[in-house]
Amino acid sequence: MDKLVITPGEPAGIGPDLCIAYAQQPHDFQMVLLADPDMITERAELLGQSINLVEFNEHLQDASGSGTLYYLPVSLAEKSAAGTLNVNNASYILNTLDIAVQGCLNNTFDALVTGPIHKGIINVAGFPFTGHTEYLAEKTSTSKVVMMLATDEMRVALATTHLPLKEVSEAITTESLREVITILDHDLKTKYGLDFPHILICGLNPHAGEDGHLGMEELDIIIPLLEQLNTEGFNLTGPLPADTLFSKRNLAQADAVLAMYHDQGLPVLKYQGFGKAVNVTLGLPIIRTSVDHGTALDLAGTGQASTGSLDYALQVARQMVTAKKQRQY
Repeated sequence: MDKLVITPGEPAGIGPDLCIAYAQQPHDFQMVLLADPDMITERAELLGQSINLVEFNEHLQDASGSGTLYYLPVSLAEKSAAGTLNVNNASYILNTLDIAVQGCLNNTFDALVTGPIHKGIINVAGFPFTGHTEYLAEKTSTSKVVMMLATDEMRVALATTHLPLKEVSEAITTESLREVITILDHDLKTKYGLDFPHILICGLNPHAGEDGHLGMEELDIIIPLLEQLNTEGFNLTGPLPADTLFSKRNLAQADAVLAMYHDQGLPVLKYQGFGKAVNVTLGLPIIRTSVDHGTALDLAGTGQASTGSLDYALQVARQMVTAKKQRQY
């Protein structure tokens, strides 16, 4: 039976609410929450939900659901109130991630699904923290990771992530692009079970540079690299103008799209599937998926938060676990 560990993220946000709501649904895998049990019990009471907390051990083989939720206890520094951030609980959030990563590395868990965090409060607490992706890379000693968002209809990976637009061009180098494409291709094979993944590559500039009239990055870097990689056995098409790449006809022939920067690819994906998307970190030695939304402090404790993205994050994590196990046989 698959075992998925969940870090609910910011305790004042909707992460705990989503886990409590999802626990009401029957499912055929073990969902193990890393959280303070008193906080979960209090939040369930606030939501008017019945919850039966069962402390997890590795010998348990029963699926949760119907109000039963397995957990491993992690204590809050101070009591958490729905919708109100508390800087003293920042270390709690990082503790849940540390325990979850170690559990995946030692095969106690098959995959990690992360809930939404508030980066600002973690930084205010004095921890240098830029996001889940970078933190998990550091904790797993991974030199390079790739951020990818996915819905039922498309997967969009990023060549660069959270950079000011004026810095993107300098970050697109032959070496960095080769590394990103190699990771993307490898994980589409090993974690998605695709034998020969077809990847569409966005150009950096409007009209993919228009033969150098709108920028030279395509001619100098992207085109030569794609030609070289295709001779090495990759299945890459591009660079294509981003304004026409995301057509149904093109996407129907592709397994993933590589965008050159954050707001080139993600607005399209989020327009198509907001609330039903999942964030996947490629390149890690573990499987990690995440919801595609924030902490929504204004919705915490109200019962109005949708479990759609968590549902899909769990679904994709399970698909990746299955593909990984099949590759190992």
